[in-house]
Amino acid sequence: MTITAPRDFLKSLFDAAVRAADPLTGIKSHLPEKPKGRTVVIGAGKGAAQMARALESAWEGPIEGLVVTRYGYGCETRFIEIIEAAHPVPDAVGFAAARRLMETVNRLTEDDLVIALICGGGSALLPAPPEGLTLEDEIALNEMLLASGAPISAMNVVRKHLSTIKGGRLAAATKARVVSLIVSDIPGDNPAHVASGPTVPDDSTRHDALEIIRQYGLQLPQAALDHLNSPKADAPRPDDPVFLRHEHHIIASAGVSLAAAAAKAKSQGITPAILSDAIEGESRDVALVHAAIAREVVGRNRPFSKPVVILSGGETTVTLRAKGGKGGRNGEFTLAMALAIDGQDGIDVLAADTDGIDGSEDNAGAFADGGTVKRLRAAGLDPRPLLDGNDSYSAFQTIGDLFETGPTGTNVNDFRAILIR
Repeated sequence: MTITAPRDFLKSLFDAAVRAADPLTGIKSHLPEKPKGRTVVIGAGKGAAQMARALESAWEGPIEGLVVTRYGYGCETRFIEIIEAAHPVPDAVGFAAARRLMETVNRLTEDDLVIALICGGGSALLPAPPEGLTLEDEIALNEMLLASGAPISAMNVVRKHLSTIKGGRLAAATKARVVSLIVSDIPGDNPAHVASGPTVPDDSTRHDALEIIRQYGLQLPQAALDHLNSPKADAPRPDDPVFLRHEHHIIASAGVSLAAAAAKAKSQGITPAILSDAIEGESRDVALVHAAIAREVVGRNRPFSKPVVILSGGETTVTLRAKGGKGGRNGEFTLAMALAIDGQDGIDVLAADTDGIDGSEDNAGAFADGGTVKRLRAAGLDPRPLLDGNDSYSAFQTIGDLFETGPTGTNVNDFRAILIR
């Protein structure tokens, strides 16, 4: 099978992956029983508004509530209020929204039902610093974590022990039964790590958070360190009786999306090979491994035979090495891979975030191939300093190789597809 338009092919795989993460399918499969009392919806994340709309279409009976999503990610709903706040760095709107969510669930009774719609991005969208810390402290914490290179699971351990809403605290604040429907953007799909688990507790401790802070050299305010050294930072444990009636379900994940992309590739006559749906690590290092595999296939037809499309997911990280660079982890992956396959014919790459936004810019990711470096140099750009300056966005914008989708309405994290023709 010959692919005459490699980028169209790669985009079709991304589209299949996003369709497989449509929250409506998973929500329909996990609708809870109706309660004697009220049904109240809460939620947070970059796909929370679309989840709310899907729930409204599937639920029969009265429903109310509010969810928080990123600016520009809202959608029209009939009964559930949509609040837009800042991501990836929190703001005052998110701070007020977190307080409203807590007040909403706190008023409910044992006869009521809470449906929690949780997906990636909820950590930043629900700032709720403990006593003695301010919103500005939480903003500084998020900026430090994002620049640290720590994996998302480690970031969320720190976040949930410096919060009054994360780490299961939102669910612990209500007498109502809580059913959490979760779109996972976390490698390994631990539900307690998605959005720092506002409704799902885990076994991590404040001592774990202190160790992560030490390991990554985070310079937290003294008030934050004092809090973490106090029992007040302890989050409720999973065996706490308050969670006995609660349940949670992963309704979409990277694994399901990669399987859908693989099926799409097969339907077009290309053999897929899924490496993993849980890859973590520094973006540029992960890119070097992918590039080495791709070159091995080109040169020796192993470990996979040509033609093949190599698929992977998970969440890589970027350690910021300079100020002023633009782009996200997928752009950084693609630029590093472009350097590693420079001059190599027959390799086409797409790396993108399934929510449609890579980092803080307006692109989902970027395309690359063996001619990317040549095109950058022809445009007067040196790709190596751009990579060293974490400025992948400027590189791909200049040569027209950004991948732009707009908000997709879901979020199962990174999607990488490497076509070897």
